[in-house]
Amino acid sequence: MMTLSPSKLATIIIRARKFDADIPGSGKARELKSFIAALNEDEQAELTAIMWIGRDTYEPEDLDEAIEMAKTEATVPTEDYLLDNPLLADHLEMGADALGIDLDAAEEETFPTV
Repeated sequence: MMTLSPSKLATIIIRARKFDADIPGSGKARELKSFIAALNEDEQAELTAIMWIGRDTYEPEDLDEAIEMAKTEATVPTEDYLLDNPLLADHLEMGADALGIDLDAAEEETFPTV
């Protein structure tokens, strides 16, 4: 069972989309980096594994292996590693979809419409 909640994952994807459209100096990169840095080690490894599954480095059934690899291969802060991927939001969405994580429900829970 993953420790990274779908609502945190949805928040990261939404912030990554804002980061992609960032105007230099607006602070979107700092927000996203801070959010990822505040995750615990397991959540960061799971986030990296989801991104790897989304970019087809691992198959969904290899999630546990991907998480372990993310933990052992971490040589730079996770937030720096992930933000270096220009398709981060897309890869996270594809990884979540491959793993059957319902981001729509998490997004509604995290950012309810008024």
